[in-house]
Amino acid sequence: MTTLMFWIAFGCALGYLPLTSRPAGSLRTVLKTASVALLAVTAIMNGGPWLLVLALALCATGDALLSRETDATFMTGIAAFAAGHLAYIALFLTLPISSAGLILSAPAIVWSLIILGIIMATLLAPRAGDLKGPVLAYIPIILGMGITVLALPDAGPLRWTFPAAMAFIASDLILATEKFLLPRHHPALKVTPYLVWPLYWGAQLGFVLAFA
Repeated sequence: MTTLMFWIAFGCALGYLPLTSRPAGSLRTVLKTASVALLAVTAIMNGGPWLLVLALALCATGDALLSRETDATFMTGIAAFAAGHLAYIALFLTLPISSAGLILSAPAIVWSLIILGIIMATLLAPRAGDLKGPVLAYIPIILGMGITVLALPDAGPLRWTFPAAMAFIASDLILATEKFLLPRHHPALKVTPYLVWPLYWGAQLGFVLAFA
């Protein structure tokens, strides 16, 4: 049953991919939401930590909201994703094998993420309009997830956590660039949706592989 649930989730993720650049619609919402919601079910069935299940459920909620593509649902979706990242941060820091000392042993990565956050905040602040507050508040949360994942040892299934976190950050950066920085008819917009989705769903899969 667990394997079946995973393959259904994978099928939904694959089915959503060609719809990423299509207008909002019911099928698009169902496939996008189910792709991550079923990973949460898979995590439950595999005895995954409750914080992993919570993070996946919050992200699935964010997917459902963002798929509607309105300003109101965008702000609520951002809040759901921020809460999901906070759940991931709590998961990374509360595992018995996690160690803050491992974060301190990777200063190059930590400072790279901090500098990246400053650059993105500088670029997005004048272009985000009414969404400036939520967007700027989201940046340190997503990057905080990328920093706290360093508290986990790079061994066994946990080796999936760091690349998953980096893929998640990359998907959000591309999405922010797509929404706020690129002109409406920029040629790159034909490609960006097909980068965001595999990176994002692959990140969620990586966390499931690591913890469940």
